[in-house]
Amino acid sequence: MRNLLFRLIGVFEVAGGLYGVAVMLRRLLPLGSTHDSIVALIGLALFGFVLAAGVQLIDGSERGIRMSLWAQLLQIPLLATPIFSYGLHSGAFINVFATLQATPHLGIDWRLGSQGFVLALAGPSVSRLGLNLLALLSWLVLRFR
Repeated sequence: MRNLLFRLIGVFEVAGGLYGVAVMLRRLLPLGSTHDSIVALIGLALFGFVLAAGVQLIDGSERGIRMSLWAQLLQIPLLATPIFSYGLHSGAFINVFATLQATPHLGIDWRLGSQGFVLALAGPSVSRLGLNLLALLSWLVLRFR
């Protein structure tokens, strides 16, 4: 069961990491503004790391487990405020979030076979704070092997 879960996590990391690297390269290559290029380079490095972690996790190495722990940890927070925004997912996500406004409410969002990266010094007018439950569960599976 352990090997099956590790391989499943690795497959999501490889698929999402590869897809993320391709998207970040596409975002980087038109050579737009310096800010966009820096964000694309950071995203390229993050997705490259997730991809490498997934390959090593599927291979069954101890280093792959350590790298995947960090890769999953990077995907747990979801932060979208007017001042700063951050979010990363690779392969799949199940986000549980709270929208902070006059009447706060909870929400859930999920997707399989996707990637996403947001890093900005600005964000939406309505703040959202949340967690990627799939990344948290994957981190726990890897942590308590």
